[in-house]
Amino acid sequence: MFKKLSHKVQMAALAVPALAQRELNLSPNGEFEGLTNITPASLVSGAISLVMLIVALVFFFMLVWGGLKWVMSGGDQKNVEAARNQITNALIGLAIVFAAWAIVKLIELVFGINILNLTIPSVQTGA
Repeated sequence: MFKKLSHKVQMAALAVPALAQRELNLSPNGEFEGLTNITPASLVSGAISLVMLIVALVFFFMLVWGGLKWVMSGGDQKNVEAARNQITNALIGLAIVFAAWAIVKLIELVFGINILNLTIPSVQTGA
């Protein structure tokens, strides 16, 4: 069984460089083609998405940590209250993050403006 698993892992390891080249849009001479498509709008929309993801993860881990603190409080009223406050704050933070995401999606649906995939008009000079 381990021999079959090790064989599959070796085959997967052989495919990784080919998949990486395909995903990174490398040109035949090894340069990144996708870097020419970066615009200020794509940077802003990527930053917004990244910040929302990071904040959601932080609040989620705060929630988990608050739950662990509650379990490890040993019945001490002061520690239980601190853990309860942390859980409450984490839930409020998660609610705010998901409300912000829902508002972004609502704006996209109602007005047709995709904030998470911005396109900022640019001025082009004549040929």
